[in-house]
Amino acid sequence: MSVRVEDVRIRHEGRTAWRPDGVTFEVRPGEVVLLLGPSGSGKSTLALALDGLVPHAVPADLEGRVVVDGTATTSTTVARLSEHVAMVFQDPDAQVVTGTVLDEVCFGPENLRVPADEVLDRAERALRAVGLWERRTEAPDALSGGGRQRLAIACALALGSPVLVLDEPTANLDPVGTQEVYAALRAVVADGTRAVVLVEHDLDAAVDLVDRVVVLDRAGRYALDGTTREVLADRAEEVAALGVWLPVATLAALRLRGAGVALDPLPLTAAELATALDACDELPAPAAAGPTPATAADAVVQVRGLTVGRGGRTVLDDVHLDVPAGAVLALVGVNGAGKTTLAQAVAGVVPPPRGTVRVAGVDPARTPPRTLVRHVGFVFQNPEHQLVRGTVADELAHGLRLQGADDATVAAAVEDLLRRLDLTAERDVHPFLLSGGQKRRLSVGTALVTGARVLVLDEPTYGQDRERAAELLALLERLVAEGTTVLLVTHDLQLVADHATHVAVLHEGRLVATGPTSAVLAGTALEDAGLLPPPLARATRQVRRHPAWRAVTRLADLPHPGAPAAADRGAGATVGAGA
Repeated sequence: MSVRVEDVRIRHEGRTAWRPDGVTFEVRPGEVVLLLGPSGSGKSTLALALDGLVPHAVPADLEGRVVVDGTATTSTTVARLSEHVAMVFQDPDAQVVTGTVLDEVCFGPENLRVPADEVLDRAERALRAVGLWERRTEAPDALSGGGRQRLAIACALALGSPVLVLDEPTANLDPVGTQEVYAALRAVVADGTRAVVLVEHDLDAAVDLVDRVVVLDRAGRYALDGTTREVLADRAEEVAALGVWLPVATLAALRLRGAGVALDPLPLTAAELATALDACDELPAPAAAGPTPATAADAVVQVRGLTVGRGGRTVLDDVHLDVPAGAVLALVGVNGAGKTTLAQAVAGVVPPPRGTVRVAGVDPARTPPRTLVRHVGFVFQNPEHQLVRGTVADELAHGLRLQGADDATVAAAVEDLLRRLDLTAERDVHPFLLSGGQKRRLSVGTALVTGARVLVLDEPTYGQDRERAAELLALLERLVAEGTTVLLVTHDLQLVADHATHVAVLHEGRLVATGPTSAVLAGTALEDAGLLPPPLARATRQVRRHPAWRAVTRLADLPHPGAPAAADRGAGATVGAGA
């Protein structure tokens, strides 16, 4: 069964721009097709059109045709299309409807009137594929964000549809969980009968799975279509110029090419980069000069004996942590390790036990919310959880208005943030009509507007293209230079290597390691906690002929005189004290 996209243009209700705009391609059985493009180019919208949600459920004009198994999506129903195309949304909470994990996976096949014994068989195979079979009796809301994402993938697998569409399926997963998901997807397409359409920014785990890449430009127009190597390696400079992600190995190789190191062909994986480096008779010395970390003596965040329980289990267990003023601290760990809970406790989103947390001199447990936001801002993992107003401009103005700021102050702050977040053209748009990446930038803006000394962000680059992520990190860099302290919850270990001054590693609710980033990455704390080293470190640790390169973890450590700016992962200037 094939899916054909024929000159498709889509315009959401209330918008003037068409995104995507005139896109044509075909997905054939057994193929894994990656949709790549800048944030706001229409990738997610196009994904929604493949199963008929656009235009049947999402108000939008659709020109051209999407044809599934010979039938145009506009001439049938979403229910019928679900037998052919299964969808995993960007936000897993948008598709959870039942009370237990097992019931959730059974729900789809039951509605397709699949026999009961086959429903249970499909559910077990799907849950085992994503590592959730042992938690089948739990409520979905007891899972971490990454756990709910794996549940959503299991639900799609259980439908048995010949085409599986996944929109950012690993955005909330740790590196090991991401590998597990892609292993499951490899099994799905192994027999050549099912196809996968993937919208994904993190290409390091996906690149081995993908057969073809379809690239959209900033205006949502068709730009490139070819095999993975033809697009991501042979035309890497063109893809990078669009401001989208490339595999870390390819980004590193582009920087090295700019420094005169001959790497041809460009590598796509860590193993290929290691092989390419070992094939060089000589390599320039890496820079290996990171930022000077701030000291804990001037800690702006102090956590003492923090223990948090939820649903009868301990989520955080006796956590002690100091975060220096001016630091960028990354909270890392596998899904369910307690990262988000710790971040929420620091920000007072979920009030911690009294006396266990102090932020900028106040106890979040005893401070009224309107006062607390002047000290600490929080950005949720899912942007929709904090968007409450009817337009982008009103959303940005909301916090200042609650604090009683005058109209002139509010207007100036809103205009400044619209410009810095590249949302000026969307000022009058409803926040829920933004792309995933635009929602993320808006949510960051709502936390920035009150001028808090401490900023806590849960997966800040989720849904962002490379250019927008770099702009966001540059914005954080400016804030840090002005005295802001930043805590990041992230699964992007390359971001941690490139931008964090400090790392705190959580495992099963306990803080198992903390310290300057270089020291933590040099040890085994990540692997001991079930994580993988950053992608660049995974490559350099395999280098045999050039021992000095085995310690390289940051893209900024690579020699890069004359390297094109488009090849950077936003890592040219490292965020943090002393940067």
